Amino acid sequence: MALSEQDLQWMRHAIRLAKRGFPAPNPHVGAVIVKDGALVGEGFHPYKGAPHAEVFALQQAGERARGATLYVTLEPCCHYGFTPPCTNAIRAAGIARVVVGMLDPNPEVNGKGVQQLRDAGVQVEILSPDIPAEAKLINALEAVNRIYLYWRRHNRPFITLKAAMSLDGKIATHTGNSKWITGTRARGMAHRLRAEHQAVLVGVETVIRDRPRLTARVRGVVNQPLRVVLDAQVRLARWHRKPREMPILNPWRGLTHLPTVVFYKGLPYYPDGKQLHKRARWLEELGVSTVPVYTDPEDSYRVSVRTVVSDLWHVWEVRSILVEGGGQVAASFLEAKLANRIAYFYSPKLIGGADARTALEGLGVTEVARAPRVVNITHRRFGEDWLIEGDIMYPD
Repeated sequence: MALSEQDLQWMRHAIRLAKRGFPAPNPHVGAVIVKDGALVGEGFHPYKGAPHAEVFALQQAGERARGATLYVTLEPCCHYGFTPPCTNAIRAAGIARVVVGMLDPNPEVNGKGVQQLRDAGVQVEILSPDIPAEAKLINALEAVNRIYLYWRRHNRPFITLKAAMSLDGKIATHTGNSKWITGTRARGMAHRLRAEHQAVLVGVETVIRDRPRLTARVRGVVNQPLRVVLDAQVRLARWHRKPREMPILNPWRGLTHLPTVVFYKGLPYYPDGKQLHKRARWLEELGVSTVPVYTDPEDSYRVSVRTVVSDLWHVWEVRSILVEGGGQVAASFLEAKLANRIAYFYSPKLIGGADARTALEGLGVTEVARAPRVVNITHRRFGEDWLIEGDIMYPD
Protein backbone atom coordinates (compact mmCIF):
# COMPACT_ATOMS: atom_id res chain seq x y z
CA MET A 1 0.00 0.00 0.00
CA ALA A 2 1.40 3.37 -1.04
CA LEU A 3 2.15 5.97 1.58
CA SER A 4 0.16 9.21 1.55
CA GLU A 5 1.56 12.46 0.20
CA GLN A 6 1.66 13.74 3.77
CA ASP A 7 3.80 10.74 4.74
CA LEU A 8 6.18 11.50 1.89
CA GLN A 9 6.43 15.14 2.92
CA TRP A 10 7.42 14.20 6.48
CA MET A 11 9.96 11.67 5.17
CA ARG A 12 11.48 14.40 2.98
CA HIS A 13 11.85 16.51 6.12
CA ALA A 14 13.55 13.59 7.88
CA ILE A 15 15.96 13.24 4.93
CA ARG A 16 16.88 16.91 5.17
CA LEU A 17 17.63 16.43 8.86
CA ALA A 18 19.71 13.33 8.11
CA LYS A 19 22.14 15.41 6.05
CA ARG A 20 23.22 17.25 9.18
CA GLY A 21 25.96 16.07 11.48
CA PHE A 22 29.14 14.10 10.86
CA PRO A 23 28.54 10.61 12.28
CA ALA A 24 31.20 8.63 10.37
CA PRO A 25 31.49 5.65 10.38
CA ASN A 26 27.87 5.56 11.53
CA PRO A 27 25.05 6.37 9.10
CA HIS A 28 23.32 9.70 8.64
CA VAL A 29 19.85 9.40 10.16
CA GLY A 30 17.00 11.86 10.51
CA ALA A 31 13.84 11.37 12.58
CA VAL A 32 10.54 13.26 12.76
CA ILE A 33 7.61 12.67 15.13
CA VAL A 34 4.16 13.83 14.02
CA LYS A 35 0.91 13.80 15.97
CA ASP A 36 -2.46 14.95 14.65
CA GLY A 37 -0.69 16.37 11.58
CA ALA A 38 1.72 18.53 13.61
CA LEU A 39 5.46 18.20 14.15
CA VAL A 40 6.16 17.45 17.83
CA GLY A 41 9.77 16.24 17.71
CA GLU A 42 12.75 15.94 15.39
CA GLY A 43 16.39 14.96 15.53
CA PHE A 44 19.47 13.71 13.69
CA HIS A 45 22.57 11.70 14.58
CA PRO A 46 25.30 14.32 15.13
CA TYR A 47 28.41 12.18 15.68
CA LYS A 48 29.57 8.71 16.63
CA GLY A 49 28.93 8.10 20.31
CA ALA A 50 26.04 10.57 20.55
CA PRO A 51 22.38 9.55 20.96
CA HIS A 52 20.67 8.52 17.74
CA ALA A 53 18.20 10.62 15.78
CA GLU A 54 15.18 8.82 17.22
CA VAL A 55 16.25 9.55 20.79
CA PHE A 56 16.61 13.30 20.15
CA ALA A 57 13.18 13.35 18.49
CA LEU A 58 11.58 11.42 21.35
CA GLN A 59 13.15 13.70 23.96
CA GLN A 60 11.76 16.74 22.16
CA ALA A 61 8.30 15.20 21.80
CA GLY A 62 8.02 14.04 25.40
CA GLU A 63 4.50 12.82 26.28
CA ARG A 64 3.25 13.95 22.88
CA ALA A 65 5.04 10.94 21.35
CA ARG A 66 2.36 8.58 22.71
CA GLY A 67 0.16 7.50 19.83
CA ALA A 68 2.22 9.51 17.32
CA THR A 69 3.92 8.54 14.05
CA LEU A 70 7.71 8.39 13.80
CA TYR A 71 9.34 8.96 10.41
CA VAL A 72 12.95 7.72 10.38
CA THR A 73 15.28 7.50 7.39
CA LEU A 74 16.97 4.26 8.47
CA GLU A 75 15.68 1.24 10.35
CA PRO A 76 15.94 1.81 14.13
CA CYS A 77 18.76 -0.10 15.80
CA CYS A 78 17.87 -3.04 18.04
CA HIS A 79 21.23 -3.83 19.66
CA TYR A 80 23.53 -2.32 22.27
CA GLY A 81 26.46 -0.33 20.93
CA PHE A 82 27.61 3.07 22.12
CA THR A 83 23.94 3.67 22.96
CA PRO A 84 20.98 1.43 23.94
CA PRO A 85 18.60 0.10 21.25
CA CYS A 86 16.35 2.73 19.71
CA THR A 87 13.60 0.12 19.39
CA ASN A 88 13.36 0.03 23.19
CA ALA A 89 13.01 3.81 23.38
CA ILE A 90 10.36 3.84 20.65
CA ARG A 91 8.26 1.21 22.40
CA ALA A 92 8.65 2.88 25.80
CA ALA A 93 7.52 6.22 24.35
CA GLY A 94 4.29 4.70 23.06
CA ILE A 95 4.86 5.45 19.36
CA ALA A 96 1.94 3.89 17.44
CA ARG A 97 3.32 3.93 13.90
CA VAL A 98 6.80 4.03 12.35
CA VAL A 99 7.58 4.85 8.73
CA VAL A 100 11.06 3.63 7.80
CA GLY A 101 13.03 4.91 4.84
CA MET A 102 15.14 1.78 4.33
CA LEU A 103 16.44 -1.26 6.18
CA ASP A 104 19.87 -1.09 7.81
CA PRO A 105 22.34 -3.55 6.17
CA ASN A 106 24.17 -3.88 9.48
CA PRO A 107 23.85 -7.66 10.18
CA GLU A 108 22.96 -6.85 13.80
CA VAL A 109 19.90 -4.99 12.54
CA ASN A 110 18.82 -5.69 8.92
CA GLY A 111 15.12 -6.31 9.50
CA LYS A 112 15.41 -7.24 13.16
CA GLY A 113 14.61 -3.71 14.30
CA VAL A 114 11.43 -3.65 12.22
CA GLN A 115 10.43 -7.08 13.50
CA GLN A 116 10.94 -6.10 17.13
CA LEU A 117 8.62 -3.13 16.69
CA ARG A 118 5.98 -5.19 14.91
CA ASP A 119 6.16 -7.86 17.60
CA ALA A 120 5.47 -5.10 20.13
CA GLY A 121 2.33 -4.08 18.25
CA VAL A 122 3.80 -1.03 16.51
CA GLN A 123 2.59 -0.48 12.94
CA VAL A 124 5.66 -0.33 10.67
CA GLU A 125 5.74 0.71 7.02
CA ILE A 126 8.80 0.83 4.77
CA LEU A 127 9.32 2.85 1.59
CA SER A 128 8.78 0.65 -1.46
CA PRO A 129 11.11 0.70 -4.50
CA ASP A 130 8.14 -0.37 -6.63
CA ILE A 131 6.25 2.89 -6.08
CA PRO A 132 7.86 5.74 -8.10
CA ALA A 133 7.38 8.50 -5.53
CA GLU A 134 8.82 6.29 -2.77
CA ALA A 135 11.63 4.98 -5.00
CA LYS A 136 12.73 8.59 -5.52
CA LEU A 137 13.12 9.01 -1.77
CA ILE A 138 15.01 5.72 -1.53
CA ASN A 139 17.45 7.04 -4.13
CA ALA A 140 17.94 10.16 -2.03
CA LEU A 141 18.62 8.00 1.03
CA GLU A 142 21.14 5.94 -0.93
CA ALA A 143 23.00 9.16 -1.74
CA VAL A 144 22.89 10.46 1.84
CA ASN A 145 24.44 7.24 3.16
CA ARG A 146 26.54 6.31 0.13
CA ILE A 147 29.65 5.65 2.23
CA TYR A 148 27.95 3.73 5.04
CA LEU A 149 25.88 1.55 2.73
CA TYR A 150 28.90 0.67 0.59
CA TRP A 151 31.13 -0.60 3.37
CA ARG A 152 28.27 -2.46 5.02
CA ARG A 153 27.29 -4.19 1.78
CA HIS A 154 30.79 -4.90 0.43
CA ASN A 155 32.80 -5.32 3.65
CA ARG A 156 35.59 -3.00 2.50
CA PRO A 157 36.25 0.74 2.85
CA PHE A 158 34.77 3.39 0.60
CA ILE A 159 37.57 5.41 -1.00
CA THR A 160 37.24 8.86 -2.57
CA LEU A 161 39.90 10.58 -4.67
CA LYS A 162 39.83 14.32 -3.97
CA ALA A 163 41.81 17.00 -5.80
CA ALA A 164 41.73 20.75 -6.35
CA MET A 165 43.01 21.82 -9.75
CA SER A 166 43.00 24.39 -12.51
CA LEU A 167 40.85 23.92 -15.60
CA ASP A 168 43.86 22.37 -17.34
CA GLY A 169 44.18 19.75 -14.61
CA LYS A 170 47.15 21.12 -12.64
CA ILE A 171 47.24 20.72 -8.86
CA ALA A 172 50.37 22.89 -8.50
CA THR A 173 52.69 25.04 -10.59
CA HIS A 174 55.97 23.69 -11.94
CA THR A 175 57.64 25.20 -8.84
CA GLY A 176 55.31 23.25 -6.54
CA ASN A 177 53.15 26.20 -5.45
CA SER A 178 49.51 25.25 -4.85
CA LYS A 179 48.06 27.80 -2.38
CA TRP A 180 45.42 28.53 -3.16
CA ILE A 181 44.05 27.10 -6.39
CA THR A 182 40.44 27.13 -5.22
CA GLY A 183 38.56 29.74 -3.23
CA THR A 184 37.29 29.86 0.34
CA ARG A 185 33.90 28.27 -0.32
CA ALA A 186 35.37 25.33 -2.20
CA ARG A 187 37.93 24.78 0.55
CA GLY A 188 35.10 24.79 3.08
CA MET A 189 33.41 22.00 1.14
CA ALA A 190 36.70 20.11 1.07
CA HIS A 191 36.72 20.20 4.86
CA ARG A 192 33.20 18.75 4.88
CA LEU A 193 34.46 15.90 2.69
CA ARG A 194 37.16 15.21 5.28
CA ALA A 195 34.52 15.13 8.00
CA GLU A 196 32.50 12.56 6.03
CA HIS A 197 35.44 10.13 5.91
CA GLN A 198 37.18 8.32 8.75
CA ALA A 199 40.66 8.85 7.36
CA VAL A 200 42.44 11.40 5.18
CA LEU A 201 45.41 9.98 3.26
CA VAL A 202 48.27 11.76 1.50
CA GLY A 203 51.77 11.05 0.28
CA VAL A 204 54.81 12.45 2.02
CA GLU A 205 55.55 14.82 -0.89
CA THR A 206 52.26 16.60 -0.22
CA VAL A 207 53.05 16.84 3.48
CA ILE A 208 56.52 18.28 2.93
CA ARG A 209 55.37 20.72 0.26
CA ASP A 210 52.12 21.98 1.80
CA ARG A 211 52.55 21.32 5.56
CA PRO A 212 48.82 20.44 5.91
CA ARG A 213 47.02 19.78 9.17
CA LEU A 214 44.59 17.36 7.46
CA THR A 215 41.87 18.21 9.94
CA ALA A 216 38.18 18.80 9.25
CA ARG A 217 37.71 22.40 10.28
CA VAL A 218 33.92 22.45 10.24
CA ARG A 219 31.52 23.37 13.02
CA GLY A 220 29.93 20.27 14.51
CA VAL A 221 32.83 17.88 13.91
CA VAL A 222 33.61 15.98 17.11
CA ASN A 223 35.57 12.99 15.81
CA GLN A 224 38.46 14.13 13.63
CA PRO A 225 39.56 11.80 10.80
CA LEU A 226 42.67 9.68 11.16
CA ARG A 227 45.58 11.37 9.37
CA VAL A 228 47.44 8.87 7.19
CA VAL A 229 50.77 9.46 5.42
CA LEU A 230 52.54 7.18 2.96
CA ASP A 231 56.20 7.81 3.68
CA ALA A 232 58.26 4.90 2.36
CA GLN A 233 61.62 6.28 3.50
CA VAL A 234 60.33 7.94 6.72
CA ARG A 235 61.37 11.35 5.47
CA LEU A 236 59.20 13.02 8.09
CA ALA A 237 61.76 11.98 10.69
CA ARG A 238 63.77 15.04 9.63
CA TRP A 239 61.37 17.09 11.73
CA HIS A 240 61.53 14.97 14.87
CA ARG A 241 63.52 17.69 16.67
CA LYS A 242 61.30 20.51 15.39
CA PRO A 243 57.79 19.02 15.14
CA ARG A 244 56.07 22.40 15.45
CA GLU A 245 57.21 23.15 11.91
CA MET A 246 55.28 20.10 10.65
CA PRO A 247 51.62 20.29 11.80
CA ILE A 248 50.85 16.66 11.01
CA LEU A 249 53.36 15.58 13.68
CA ASN A 250 51.39 17.38 16.39
CA PRO A 251 48.91 14.92 17.93
CA TRP A 252 46.88 17.51 19.85
CA ARG A 253 44.97 20.70 19.09
CA GLY A 254 43.86 22.00 22.44
CA LEU A 255 41.98 19.11 24.02
CA THR A 256 41.28 17.44 20.66
CA HIS A 257 43.34 14.38 19.81
CA LEU A 258 44.55 14.36 16.21
CA PRO A 259 45.91 10.87 15.54
CA THR A 260 48.45 10.31 12.77
CA VAL A 261 49.72 7.06 11.31
CA VAL A 262 52.70 6.84 8.97
CA PHE A 263 53.14 3.80 6.73
CA TYR A 264 56.73 3.21 5.70
CA LYS A 265 58.69 0.60 3.82
CA GLY A 266 59.79 -2.29 6.03
CA LEU A 267 63.04 -3.37 4.40
CA PRO A 268 64.53 -6.50 5.98
CA TYR A 269 66.17 -7.22 2.62
CA TYR A 270 68.03 -3.91 2.37
CA PRO A 271 71.01 -2.48 4.28
CA ASP A 272 69.07 0.66 5.28
CA GLY A 273 66.19 -1.30 6.81
CA LYS A 274 67.42 -0.73 10.39
CA GLN A 275 67.82 2.98 9.70
CA LEU A 276 64.19 3.24 8.56
CA HIS A 277 63.01 1.58 11.77
CA LYS A 278 65.16 4.00 13.77
CA ARG A 279 63.56 6.97 12.03
CA ALA A 280 60.13 5.47 12.70
CA ARG A 281 60.95 5.28 16.42
CA TRP A 282 61.71 9.01 16.39
CA LEU A 283 58.19 9.66 15.10
CA GLU A 284 56.72 7.29 17.69
CA GLU A 285 58.34 9.41 20.40
CA LEU A 286 56.27 12.36 19.11
CA GLY A 287 53.02 10.39 19.46
CA VAL A 288 52.79 9.38 15.81
CA SER A 289 51.91 5.75 15.04
CA THR A 290 54.13 4.06 12.47
CA VAL A 291 53.50 0.86 10.51
CA PRO A 292 56.13 -0.97 8.44
CA VAL A 293 54.88 -2.47 5.17
CA TYR A 294 56.91 -5.48 4.05
CA THR A 295 55.24 -6.25 0.73
CA ASP A 296 56.83 -5.61 -2.69
CA PRO A 297 60.46 -5.88 -1.55
CA GLU A 298 61.66 -5.18 -5.09
CA ASP A 299 60.32 -1.61 -4.89
CA SER A 300 62.00 0.28 -2.07
CA TYR A 301 60.34 3.60 -2.90
CA ARG A 302 56.65 2.78 -2.65
CA VAL A 303 54.32 1.47 -0.02
CA SER A 304 51.69 -1.00 -1.24
CA VAL A 305 48.34 0.78 -1.06
CA ARG A 306 46.55 -2.57 -0.97
CA THR A 307 48.39 -3.45 2.23
CA VAL A 308 47.72 0.00 3.67
CA VAL A 309 43.99 -0.24 2.98
CA SER A 310 43.84 -3.73 4.47
CA ASP A 311 45.64 -2.56 7.61
CA LEU A 312 43.41 0.49 7.98
CA TRP A 313 40.33 -1.74 7.65
CA HIS A 314 41.34 -4.60 9.95
CA VAL A 315 43.55 -2.87 12.54
CA TRP A 316 42.38 0.74 12.62
CA GLU A 317 38.72 -0.04 11.80
CA VAL A 318 38.67 2.66 9.12
CA ARG A 319 35.59 2.34 6.93
CA SER A 320 36.17 5.26 4.56
CA ILE A 321 39.23 7.04 3.18
CA LEU A 322 39.60 10.42 1.48
CA VAL A 323 42.75 10.32 -0.70
CA GLU A 324 43.93 13.91 -1.06
CA GLY A 325 47.16 13.50 -2.95
CA GLY A 326 49.31 13.83 -4.69
CA GLY A 327 49.03 12.59 -8.23
CA GLN A 328 51.20 9.51 -7.76
CA VAL A 329 49.30 8.41 -4.68
CA ALA A 330 45.92 8.91 -6.36
CA ALA A 331 47.13 6.97 -9.41
CA SER A 332 48.23 4.07 -7.23
CA PHE A 333 44.70 3.75 -5.81
CA LEU A 334 43.21 3.90 -9.29
CA GLU A 335 45.67 1.38 -10.70
CA ALA A 336 44.87 -0.99 -7.82
CA LYS A 337 41.13 -0.51 -8.54
CA LEU A 338 40.54 0.54 -4.95
CA ALA A 339 39.02 3.99 -5.51
CA ASN A 340 35.22 4.25 -5.62
CA ARG A 341 34.54 7.90 -6.32
CA ILE A 342 36.08 11.21 -7.38
CA ALA A 343 35.56 14.65 -5.88
CA TYR A 344 37.40 17.06 -8.18
CA PHE A 345 37.35 20.80 -7.54
CA TYR A 346 38.02 22.91 -10.64
CA SER A 347 39.11 26.55 -10.46
CA PRO A 348 38.83 28.89 -13.49
CA LYS A 349 42.60 29.20 -13.79
CA LEU A 350 45.07 27.99 -16.42
CA ILE A 351 48.39 27.03 -14.84
CA GLY A 352 50.12 25.16 -17.66
CA GLY A 353 53.62 23.73 -17.55
CA ALA A 354 54.78 20.36 -18.78
CA ASP A 355 56.37 19.69 -15.39
CA ALA A 356 53.46 20.98 -13.30
CA ARG A 357 51.83 18.29 -11.15
CA THR A 358 48.51 16.79 -12.18
CA ALA A 359 45.73 15.14 -10.22
CA LEU A 360 46.55 11.70 -11.67
CA GLU A 361 50.06 10.64 -12.57
CA GLY A 362 51.56 7.16 -12.45
CA LEU A 363 51.86 5.14 -15.65
CA GLY A 364 48.31 5.75 -16.86
CA VAL A 365 46.41 3.49 -19.22
CA THR A 366 47.91 2.24 -22.48
CA GLU A 367 44.63 2.45 -24.40
CA VAL A 368 41.79 4.93 -24.05
CA ALA A 369 39.34 2.03 -24.31
CA ARG A 370 40.80 0.60 -21.07
CA ALA A 371 40.38 3.83 -19.09
CA PRO A 372 38.12 3.76 -16.02
CA ARG A 373 34.91 5.75 -16.54
CA VAL A 374 33.17 8.15 -14.20
CA VAL A 375 29.39 7.70 -14.03
CA ASN A 376 26.51 9.28 -12.09
CA ILE A 377 28.26 12.63 -12.44
CA THR A 378 27.02 15.64 -10.49
CA HIS A 379 28.32 19.19 -10.38
CA ARG A 380 27.94 21.98 -7.87
CA ARG A 381 29.26 25.52 -7.81
CA PHE A 382 31.13 27.04 -4.87
CA GLY A 383 31.91 30.66 -5.62
CA GLU A 384 33.94 30.65 -8.84
CA ASP A 385 34.86 26.97 -8.45
CA TRP A 386 33.07 23.79 -9.45
CA LEU A 387 32.94 20.44 -7.69
CA ILE A 388 32.58 17.46 -10.02
CA GLU A 389 31.66 14.17 -8.32
CA GLY A 390 31.00 10.74 -9.71
CA ASP A 391 31.40 7.00 -9.24
CA ILE A 392 34.36 5.19 -10.80
CA MET A 393 33.68 2.20 -13.05
CA TYR A 394 36.62 -0.01 -13.98
CA PRO A 395 36.80 -1.90 -17.29
CA ASP A 396 36.34 -5.67 -17.08
